[in-house]
Amino acid sequence: MALADKDLTCSECNAAFVFTVGEQEFFNSRGYTNEPKRCPECRETRKNQQRGGYGSGPREMHPVVCAQCGIDTTVPFVPRGDRPVYCSDCFSAQRR
Repeated sequence: MALADKDLTCSECNAAFVFTVGEQEFFNSRGYTNEPKRCPECRETRKNQQRGGYGSGPREMHPVVCAQCGIDTTVPFVPRGDRPVYCSDCFSAQRR
């Protein structure tokens, strides 16, 4: 069966979008039998909502003092206190 681009309508925003041959081949390779119901923009929005909004805005940063060089820095996680926290330069040096 020869595949061709298909014009679909998004179930969220009612915008028209194209389900390309490449996307159809990808869906087929994954065993998906249904066509997408959402346009790429609505799919991305839904993914971000399911991930707790990750990637949808600025990350919450937390101030810390580097355990190696002592400079003030910020990290994108809440330090637990039982492990050292490093600035990005010292962290990179630790990994090498």
